[in-house]
Amino acid sequence: MLLTNAQVVTLADDKNFGLIAQGAVAIEGEKIVWVGSADCVPDIYLSGPVHDLNDRLVTPALIDCHTHVVFGGNRAAEFEQRLNGASYEEVSRSGGGINSTVRATREASIEVLLENTLPRVDAMIAEGVTLIEIKSGYGLDLETELKMLRAARQIGQVRDIDVHTSFLGAHATPPEFSGRPDAYIDEVCIPTLRAAHAEGLVDVVDGFCEGIAFDTTQISRVFDVAVELGLPVKLHAEQLSNTGGTQLAAKYNALSADHVEYATELDARALAKSGTVAVVLPGAFYTLRETQAPPIEAFRKNNVPMALATDCNPGSSPLSSPLLAMNMACTLFRMTPLEALLGFTAHAASALGSLDRGRIIPNARADLCIWDVTHPAELAYRIGFNPLNKRIFKGSL
Repeated sequence: MLLTNAQVVTLADDKNFGLIAQGAVAIEGEKIVWVGSADCVPDIYLSGPVHDLNDRLVTPALIDCHTHVVFGGNRAAEFEQRLNGASYEEVSRSGGGINSTVRATREASIEVLLENTLPRVDAMIAEGVTLIEIKSGYGLDLETELKMLRAARQIGQVRDIDVHTSFLGAHATPPEFSGRPDAYIDEVCIPTLRAAHAEGLVDVVDGFCEGIAFDTTQISRVFDVAVELGLPVKLHAEQLSNTGGTQLAAKYNALSADHVEYATELDARALAKSGTVAVVLPGAFYTLRETQAPPIEAFRKNNVPMALATDCNPGSSPLSSPLLAMNMACTLFRMTPLEALLGFTAHAASALGSLDRGRIIPNARADLCIWDVTHPAELAYRIGFNPLNKRIFKGSL
């Protein structure tokens, strides 16, 4: 298949959009085999189907590298509480927050979880997403954590989207282990991780390192098991305070450190040294009305790749729009449109260890988006508008 007469945003490197005006992209099977000017297409690629894109913009498909999209219930009541003055931590400590979703998720069948999740995933697909990361972490017991991961795997079977699963058993201490987080880690979290891995349900191991969750010592015990099982790690770090999570992520050569609002210059240097991606999540910052922005300039200075994600979840980021997240990142954090697009493509791919995606270059996966816009900055510029014309998944329109 040949896509021609297109404005091709290659993102061949991180320095500019790599825009080829009047460009073309040749695809064989699931791979990109050639990209360049439309008047230089090798004859071999003219023999198959040719699609004239009428000067539309072509970018790599979007990747949402941090979501909690599988969950039961919703937390609209807590949204109202916060608007009436309660902090996120106060809501959490009073039995709300993560634990309220745990109750609803435990009660839901896998069929109900799947039914409730698919509309959120469909909204992401409609904005050009072809790869999504989905975390567990709303079960906090063996049965429900496995149920969440099985539901996540099923999404990739019933929709044209790839799913990476993250085991997030170290998300919160459930009520039955109140005041005994170490016992929960040893008696539930780690055994559940082993069971989920044995069933082939885990791609990555995650944790929540925060004052309302787990400290670095407790997370280290989970990460040590991940290393033993040959699984990569990532970490919710420095969202509400600086507890050493970013340094811990760097120590374990984590794929990513996520949120990172309270990360420092030293943290940025550690991430740069370990090759860890900083995942910026403006939806949670916006919803919680936080004031501490992530250290974008420190990440730039130290050449730390910055990914973006929706963080779609029922409490702190009920957001399912990557395009809106791009606009938020530019408006709230002064990221550039180029950084925003890289954040949902090449750098998001790195945050998931999927290095064959996110750029339009030979041998990359042929996951692409065709947009009804004239310049890539429009994708981050518009608010509440979806200009997607077509999505190409595994080389197929």
